[in-house]
Amino acid sequence: MGVDIITNTGASPDSLTPVRIRHEVRALESALHVKNRSCAPVFVVGSPRSGTTLLYDILLSAGGFVLYLGESNVFNLLAPRFGDLAIRENRAKMLEVWLASSLFRVSGLERRQVEDKILNDCRNAGDFLRSVMDEMAQQQGAQRWAGNAPEEILHLRQIKQTIPDALVIHMIRDGRDVSLSLSQKRYIKPFPWKDRETPEGAALYWEWMVRKGRAAAEWLGKDYIEIRFEDVVSDPRSVLHALSGFLEQELDYDVVLKNAVGAVAKPNTSFRGSASTEFNPVARWKQQFTPEQLGQVEGLIGSTLSELGYELATEGREEVSALNRTWSRLVYRQFFEMKLQWKKNRLAHAIRHPLTAKEIDDMVLVDEAAAARIRSSVEPAREYTEGRSNLERMAQFGGKS
Repeated sequence: MGVDIITNTGASPDSLTPVRIRHEVRALESALHVKNRSCAPVFVVGSPRSGTTLLYDILLSAGGFVLYLGESNVFNLLAPRFGDLAIRENRAKMLEVWLASSLFRVSGLERRQVEDKILNDCRNAGDFLRSVMDEMAQQQGAQRWAGNAPEEILHLRQIKQTIPDALVIHMIRDGRDVSLSLSQKRYIKPFPWKDRETPEGAALYWEWMVRKGRAAAEWLGKDYIEIRFEDVVSDPRSVLHALSGFLEQELDYDVVLKNAVGAVAKPNTSFRGSASTEFNPVARWKQQFTPEQLGQVEGLIGSTLSELGYELATEGREEVSALNRTWSRLVYRQFFEMKLQWKKNRLAHAIRHPLTAKEIDDMVLVDEAAAARIRSSVEPAREYTEGRSNLERMAQFGGKS
């Protein structure tokens, strides 16, 4: 980790109260003395629809990780809506909303387990997430935890500043498949005058997200790794081998299948080598894009696809003029950047209505039913030896999701 990353707290000098300074120093000193990479928190990030949930569930299925069946959404959704969390009133409001949401319900925790720690010790989004996940790790007997919220790829600097020992896995998928899926799912909120985003606009969103992650790789160094969705589908054992070295934790393919959690447990999961079966999540764009759409999409993001090693199917750059390509990239990137900065803007925080638990539940992905099954299966295991992992307990009591 570079010195500039360690010393950059992301706050102006005027806002650094003595309490906050002491807190930042403690966090940074702890990062300098991290010796056990095998216990470090892991963040699975990437463009939405790139397979981040699948990879996250693979980690959970491998054992040793906290079983949290949902996207944490602390950095990208919760924290930006409550202002400076060094202010007790702000973190108290955020805690109340979180406690009323599905994000808390799937945790298996009780209010008393986190309330005092968050109100008294929390100073930022990283503190909040670590307080929750560390408590879950202790309760479940897990050695580490992971976070799964794709758009937190836009907040990697803040994540690393507030959770200095964090490791980042950037999941990358063919932008043509991602743009197809994003446009069909209406994931992206388009310009006000558009009802839904086009594959072309979704492709530019994918490119923007991917480049954000790859730019962070320059300063994340050895704490960053890229994984391709297509490799997870075609050669999962090799992917797990690479991740085992990166995480300094053994990830066994057979164990993952045996203890399948979440997306890994689904019959049509991409992880079970389904590239050779009727369900194939790879290169779906070949069947579903029209020739005109394919030419437009490759004309806009072809250079990034090629840079990542994806072979182009058309002479896409001839389908889109240089002027159109430059203009589209400029407009869309500025639009995406504006929305990102607006999230962090103090004026926006002042004029927006307070975030509610219902809004959170409407936006986030959680599996409350599976979480309830796991909790009911793990509860009896508390009488067992503390050395047993949470995944072993879940398997013993039939808690597979």
